[in-house]
Amino acid sequence: MSWFKNLQVYRLPAPWAKTADELNAALAPHSFVPAASNELLRQGWDQPRPGSDLVHVVNRQFLLMLTTEKKLLPASVINQVAKARAAEMEEAQGFAPGKKAMKDLKERVANELLPRAFSTKTSTWVWIDPVNGWLVVDTSSPSRADEVLKLLLKAVDKLPVESLRVQRSPVGVMTSWLEADEAPAGFTVDMDATLRAAGESKAQVAYKRHTLEPADVGRHIEAGKQCTRLALTWDSKISFVLDEKLAIKSVKPLDVLQEKESSIRNGDERFDGDMMLMTAELAKMLADVVEALGGEAKA
Repeated sequence: MSWFKNLQVYRLPAPWAKTADELNAALAPHSFVPAASNELLRQGWDQPRPGSDLVHVVNRQFLLMLTTEKKLLPASVINQVAKARAAEMEEAQGFAPGKKAMKDLKERVANELLPRAFSTKTSTWVWIDPVNGWLVVDTSSPSRADEVLKLLLKAVDKLPVESLRVQRSPVGVMTSWLEADEAPAGFTVDMDATLRAAGESKAQVAYKRHTLEPADVGRHIEAGKQCTRLALTWDSKISFVLDEKLAIKSVKPLDVLQEKESSIRNGDERFDGDMMLMTAELAKMLADVVEALGGEAKA
């Protein structure tokens, strides 16, 4: 498997008592079935690895996969066909179809075209760490993560999941790191950052693969800008970007971890080895990120 690239992070009780078999049984009625010819969208839980259960378990870590099948039926195509049909109707009856008739015509055209529409499949991965209480959705989109979470809540009755909350504002903490030119223990600051003004202007400056010179960055901070996005490396093992909403993006394992993976040959073994390594390292990294942001905020 590939490493998760973007982490939308949620919290479960640690430890979480739900077993893989219980979770698998809850997901089974919501498993993926290909869309029928007249369906525009179909979603469901699928096997993370061919031949596995809906919940794939390695070293007490759970991996889930949501499959989404969507038909591609652009509004422009429907409008084009409907316009041609409307012209035929006008010629036959001597007047153009009205607003309601045109709406009905577009619906009929869409229903006719749907069985012939191309479809695309996408997969969204979910990692559940019942030992340390993490639930992570691999997407850069908060709305997509919310959608996945709603489907999980629909399948799993009373899933005790919450948003991750920390004691200190990520914006304030990242700004202080840049201002002091010092990252917290175990982290290094890399060469990407975005600083944005808090006022109405929303003026911002973005560094891309550019050395963050303390004097230069300091001038922007003095002018009222704050850091909303910062590239970091954790423990010389994983690089990532932390943003103002506590999302972790552009996750990349570095060479020291890639070397550990290279010794595994068999496909299934490689998949499980990747999963074991990824979940173990990300669990430690997430704990350190939370600690660097002042620890978790409890209700």
